[in-house]
Amino acid sequence: MKKNLLILIFLLCAGLAAAQQITHKRVHLPFSHPGVTRVRQYDVWGKDVPKAFDGFRIAFISDTHYKSKFTRKGLASLTKMLRALQPDLLLMGGDYQEGCEYVPELMDSIASVKPPYGIDGVMGNNDYERCHDSIVSIMTHLGMKVLEHQLDTIVRDTSRIIIAGVRNPFDLVHNGVSPTLSLHPSDYVILLTHTPDYVEEVNNANTDLALAGHTHGGQVTLFGLYAPIVPSHYGQRFLRGLKYSTSGIPIIITNGIGTSDMKLRMFAPSEVVVVVLHPFVISMK
Repeated sequence: MKKNLLILIFLLCAGLAAAQQITHKRVHLPFSHPGVTRVRQYDVWGKDVPKAFDGFRIAFISDTHYKSKFTRKGLASLTKMLRALQPDLLLMGGDYQEGCEYVPELMDSIASVKPPYGIDGVMGNNDYERCHDSIVSIMTHLGMKVLEHQLDTIVRDTSRIIIAGVRNPFDLVHNGVSPTLSLHPSDYVILLTHTPDYVEEVNNANTDLALAGHTHGGQVTLFGLYAPIVPSHYGQRFLRGLKYSTSGIPIIITNGIGTSDMKLRMFAPSEVVVVVLHPFVISMK
């Protein structure tokens, strides 16, 4: 009896430890895409991922800063790349523009990708500083969903996952209560926020995975090992790639696509992120 109890405890602990597993790799496409250097794919196995969502593909882009180093040629290239990746859902992390006059062209091109489960987006600090209402209006007109402390329920067959978008994550006085708190622990929830700091600074209970941008991967780094400037309270900790908050929430932080302040990237390649979901089944046999 004691031996069986120990085995059960071991299996339960192993199951909890493996409640979510994430691997990543670079995706090689058959043609080049000027303006976007690479695609990083993250395969996510989660115990709360419904079976109906096995293989569900989410493309994530952020920080286009159109126009910057990311130009009209780059925009056409991005749109072509996104179509080739065939995402089921497209998520956008904000900081879309370097001028309000560029927003219609940017959003019209991205909307033409037409993923079957739609396009959701949040706003970045640039977008709150200028032309916020115009961006919201244009996105809404094109059928994109703007998630400012709002939820989007994605239904496949009879199952669902939930995208929770954060409104201005730099204003915690007004937005310091996460939209995930109203959800159930059994839901598979993806938190979409412009900055990874929000995941660390706010209680985001019920979140299974967070997606963020803002850091540009440092934009200019020393051989990819150190970034002199990181727009995060936590320095190098949330620079790029797969990280974890203190509470254990996995955060995928993209380098983004465009540039700010100066039209230069150094050992911080522009990228598109693809997340592929898989149900994680723990067998007790």
